[in-house]
Amino acid sequence: MSEQRAGGVRTIVVTYFPMFIATLSLVTAIFNGYLNSKFLDIIQRNVARGEYMRTCKEVIDAYFLIKARVKLMGDAREREGRAADTSSPYYVEAVSAVSRFGALGTYLANLRDEKVRARYTDLTDRLQAIVREAAEARGAPDKLFAPADEIFAEMNDDCVKSAKNAPL
Repeated sequence: MSEQRAGGVRTIVVTYFPMFIATLSLVTAIFNGYLNSKFLDIIQRNVARGEYMRTCKEVIDAYFLIKARVKLMGDAREREGRAADTSSPYYVEAVSAVSRFGALGTYLANLRDEKVRARYTDLTDRLQAIVREAAEARGAPDKLFAPADEIFAEMNDDCVKSAKNAPL
């Protein structure tokens, strides 16, 4: 009788132990898939956040490049005693910098709501007007930028807040 019990236990172990191992493997595979999807989500959000921050940095760079180009236009106007024309290299570079700012601003605005998009568009339009006014010698460059500086400061703060609030 004891041989029958030993044989029955052996049959149970041989039959159910592999099923138990297979079940553990299945649970482990499901959990591993879950962890991989979470890890992939974290990586994607981190890449998006990094891209957003890089674009914010480039927008800041483009804005100050515009200011530098307009200042150079003003300095050339004082040196030459006349307003810059549209073929002036400083004017061309300033217009190009405004275009770059507009492109980067559009990219950032597309990631946000309509209100932010309108602010970027408004700032780009103001920067284009500032470049035209500076080329026509209608004001000191520093005074021309005063309203744009206020909008840019708000947008810069918004850019930083948005990047910091982005979930990791």
